[in-house]
Amino acid sequence: MHLESLSLVNFKNYEQLDIELDNRINCFVGNNGVGKTNLLDAIYYLSLTKSYFNPVDSQNIKHNEDFFVIQGKFKHNESTENIYCGLKRNRKKQFKRNNKEYQRLAEHIGLIPVVMISPADSSLILDGSEERRKFINMVISQYDPEYLEKVIYYNRTLTQRNKLLKDFGASGRFDKETLEIYNDQLAAAGNEIYRKRQDFTGQLVPIFQQFYNQISMGNEQVELVYQSHLQNSDFRELLEQSERKDRALEYTTAGIHKDDLVLNLDGFPIKKTGSQGQQKTYLVALKLAKFEFIRKIHNLKPVLLLDDIFDKFDAGRVKQIIKLVAGSEFGQIFITDTSQSHLEPILQEAGVSYRLFNIDKKGIELK
Repeated sequence: MHLESLSLVNFKNYEQLDIELDNRINCFVGNNGVGKTNLLDAIYYLSLTKSYFNPVDSQNIKHNEDFFVIQGKFKHNESTENIYCGLKRNRKKQFKRNNKEYQRLAEHIGLIPVVMISPADSSLILDGSEERRKFINMVISQYDPEYLEKVIYYNRTLTQRNKLLKDFGASGRFDKETLEIYNDQLAAAGNEIYRKRQDFTGQLVPIFQQFYNQISMGNEQVELVYQSHLQNSDFRELLEQSERKDRALEYTTAGIHKDDLVLNLDGFPIKKTGSQGQQKTYLVALKLAKFEFIRKIHNLKPVLLLDDIFDKFDAGRVKQIIKLVAGSEFGQIFITDTSQSHLEPILQEAGVSYRLFNIDKKGIELK
């Protein structure tokens, strides 16, 4: 799967853009603030129906305009997929595949697998467990549509159960029978989500460790540890045991919505002990492991988006990453960087086809 061409109208800082792309490596080079990252975000939109950086769709419309359009032509073997995303202010987002509009955006997830590596990924290390659950959910959803449906159902049921608990507190009345209905629904969906997360993380860990060793040249030991309330308890029993606490706090305190991934380096949390370079290496290795996992499950190479990832890396680690992604296991790659002289010699040495686009405030130019 690769993107042949990309067209934008009123998307972020782009009034209009039409570019033809290389099927292997495409580099967008320019100063900060000229819109390099916005091009990668447009590709992400076409793959996963939303922005990687801004969840409010209307905020991705160019200032003083009323709509945006993103269009891409993807090739997969001999077939062509024309993907359209359009949004007008105060209107529902339109998403089409080959001129046929999706009724539900979730139907598109998985058609064009994508992996983004960005400085924004630092939230996986620095922020709370919700970010790491989002990471797990996004990977599994790209190859298992039923999992995405279960997560949506679980979150909806969790919201309803929490509302019921608040109603108990406000009214002083307690309805055990209704609460048990929600307990049954949460447990059924939650147990299935837990099994799939457990299977995913079990398979991901050795792949992640392999990539980290390749990038760091074996200098550190890393591990991922999946934590869940369900590891030592039955979910239905957990809900019963936590009933008094849930009623007092007026929300659901136990379940897979509390799951987490512990990220360790040499036996200690990387958040506390890792340097900026080590944390960045950790995140790149984690995302490359995500790529490899999806590739194996999907039998399809995801589009790989590398946004300004070489900052804070020494030349040796940059070469290791380029050498990795230039291999035959990877497909189409998009890279943003501020320095052509820094990037181009490494690409030439890798011996793979590429296109290099210079971007400034006047526009975009193929070099």
